Amino acid sequence: MNPLITANQLEELLNEGVNVLICDCRFDLTKTSAGHEDYFKGHIPDAIYVDLEKDLSGIKTGINGRHPLPSPEAWAGTRRRLGIDADTHVVAYDSQGSVFASRLWWMLRSVGHDKVQVLDGGLDSWRGPMSTAITLHAPLKAQLAAMDYAGLVLVDTVLENIVTKRKTVVDARALDRYHGQNETLDPVAGHIPGALNRFFKENLTGGEFKSPELLRQEFSELLGATEAMDVIHQCGSGVTACHNLLAMEYAGLSGSHLYAGSWSEWCSDPTRPVEL
Repeated sequence: MNPLITANQLEELLNEGVNVLICDCRFDLTKTSAGHEDYFKGHIPDAIYVDLEKDLSGIKTGINGRHPLPSPEAWAGTRRRLGIDADTHVVAYDSQGSVFASRLWWMLRSVGHDKVQVLDGGLDSWRGPMSTAITLHAPLKAQLAAMDYAGLVLVDTVLENIVTKRKTVVDARALDRYHGQNETLDPVAGHIPGALNRFFKENLTGGEFKSPELLRQEFSELLGATEAMDVIHQCGSGVTACHNLLAMEYAGLSGSHLYAGSWSEWCSDPTRPVEL
């Protein structure tokens, strides 16, 4: 399934009576309640709210990053609570360039859920009606099996890769943070040694994803001869990295990996090397 869906395509599905679970993923890293507050003010009709920290993140230990993935068991429980079974067609959106929607997209795809798309252009692209009604779906009756995240890379692999250089690490943060400047979210500035930089906003033009052809060209220029399966994406906390994963998928470059702990986990251990 195409990882992106346009607003017109979504409207067509809804008009045809296709059962679509719309997920509002709006969030603000500096004010964590803002996304939910915006949902209350207005959202696509029948959309449910999916919270980055409450639904798409696990328990923080202080050394596993700002937005660690929930355990496979916890993620199975969340999917059951949200009403997402194997046949559910999920469409996710936000108002932040599809960053948080991309996190939901990756988390579902990584456990084998193929029927998930991100609304290209986010809520700004929606021209249909809006609603303030709070939608709650009944949880699934059946339990969902816990499944490991496919394509997930752990910190030890990234550390080992500094020596082996078998994989190419791509950092999705802004260029200044990549170079250790203007760091406001994490206690240590810099980047993982050897990592390349691809600011996630470079995937967009006018708030929508660039064409698959242009994205493929740009990622190919960045990665050179490196195959997609040899790419590890990271960012500050494993969120915007999913945007690069989605962009590569959209460009036909499938098979890259996510280091979910990302910089916020990496820099929690002073023995791990840092590059500016």
